[in-house]
Amino acid sequence: MDDRLRRWRLVLGGAAEESLGGLSGAESAMDAALAALYDGVGQGGQRSRSAGLGASAPQVARWLGDIREYFPSTVVQIMQSDAIDRLNLTSLLLEPEMLSAVEPDVHLVGTLLSLGQVMPDKTKDIARQVVRQVVDELERRIANKTKAAVAGALNRATRVNRPRHADIDWRRTIHANLKHYQPDYRTIVPERLVGYGRRTTAVQRDVILCVDQSGSMAASVVYSGVFAAVLASMRSLRTSLVVFDTAVVDLTDQLHDPVEVLFGTQLGGGTDINRAIAYCQELVTRPRDSIFVLISDLYEGGIRAEMLRRVAALVESGVQVVVLLALSDEGAPAYDHDNAAALAALGVPAFACTPDAFPDLMAAAIERRDLRAFAAQLSS
Repeated sequence: MDDRLRRWRLVLGGAAEESLGGLSGAESAMDAALAALYDGVGQGGQRSRSAGLGASAPQVARWLGDIREYFPSTVVQIMQSDAIDRLNLTSLLLEPEMLSAVEPDVHLVGTLLSLGQVMPDKTKDIARQVVRQVVDELERRIANKTKAAVAGALNRATRVNRPRHADIDWRRTIHANLKHYQPDYRTIVPERLVGYGRRTTAVQRDVILCVDQSGSMAASVVYSGVFAAVLASMRSLRTSLVVFDTAVVDLTDQLHDPVEVLFGTQLGGGTDINRAIAYCQELVTRPRDSIFVLISDLYEGGIRAEMLRRVAALVESGVQVVVLLALSDEGAPAYDHDNAAALAALGVPAFACTPDAFPDLMAAAIERRDLRAFAAQLSS
């Protein structure tokens, strides 16, 4: 069997064996691992073939070991996520033996956080190790880019008119002095210099992250917690993290440890965006120097009209308001289109953002750029 036929045989499963032929060796083991997860469902809700994972933790642990042997880590993560969803294996994650066998990723962390209230003590230590591994990897991925983007934006946002030579912003200086172009000398004689502000250790911006912790926002909660910890490590920012469902919890005092932040969340439950914004309004002391980031799918269980009035009041006071429908790599999210349209009418576009784009978004917010253009660029 040539390579192309073998690939089709693995895709189509045992039903194609008669026409495409059988498999042997490692390919047969790969086929068995795929069949255990992706077998179809026959009449009466019964699985159409005998393969399956059942509800046995040892059997699942062996299957996890098999897929890690035969597939790359990116595929393993997808298969794990599918197994949890398709085969209802969530309860098995409460077993230490199984939890030790999984490939850690953001989606697994979201599942573990949702189980936090029912997780037995013997499993919690292993769960924390899994979460710590994912958090450390995310910090390595995002920390340097986030700090560089934010620091650069803060420097550009602080302009001076008598800069040192090394601090001159030549692009803005030339733009400000185009009317002083000297055709005889084919040059510009600048009457006003525009420069970057000098670095300072003073707090230049207040950042408030307000994160919806309803079950559909699991990946966004994980990324938000890590980004909040990174931002909080920058002395030029005063960062607050607020999570909410129908209740509001301020996790700002735990930002020194993003793992503690994540275990301080409680995924699931309803949503009261209005109540969360009301709490965050009390945190705003310098509106013109404040950035309020609401991360939510906008399905409001509270008072919608009051929620919109609060957003309008924040905008009117000078706060830079950012609304993210998701902060994740999961693609286009489900969200309340009516509320998104109402926010857009207030001048606040609502859009999804990937973790890789979030540092640039924060830079744009700090410089008070048009976020509608930023959102359009993301969607293009």
